[in-house]
Amino acid sequence: MQRGNDRLSVHRDDEMKHELQGLLRSGHPTRTEEWHDPEPTADDDPEVAGGPVAPGSTGAPFETVRLELARILGRTSFPAGPGELTAVLRRENAPDVLVEALERLPRKDRYQNVQELAEALTRPGNAGSENAGRGSQ
Repeated sequence: MQRGNDRLSVHRDDEMKHELQGLLRSGHPTRTEEWHDPEPTADDDPEVAGGPVAPGSTGAPFETVRLELARILGRTSFPAGPGELTAVLRRENAPDVLVEALERLPRKDRYQNVQELAEALTRPGNAGSENAGRGSQ
């Protein structure tokens, strides 16, 4: 006879073992443990399956790059040039591919907002583009 300070009775313990039996045997979620399943992704979630957002890659459309830049930079970072924005990205621990893409932009250009910056980063051949950064006037 066990005389411990158990919170559960022997019957409840057996009941809990029975509830977990399907999960333990199969190794994957069963219908009785729906609360344990991960939530499916939403349609507007950024794509993370291919790794970090990389401007200019086929897996990173303009909207995704703009969303990631807006999330990291915010409104207070503008207007600014690539040097200032690179410093902010590094301080905020942004993905390296995003920082490296920003470093390839012409140093003399200035960007008024995230929209202009994202356009410059996603434009084909952004490293030597003369039109990158419309705010350079």
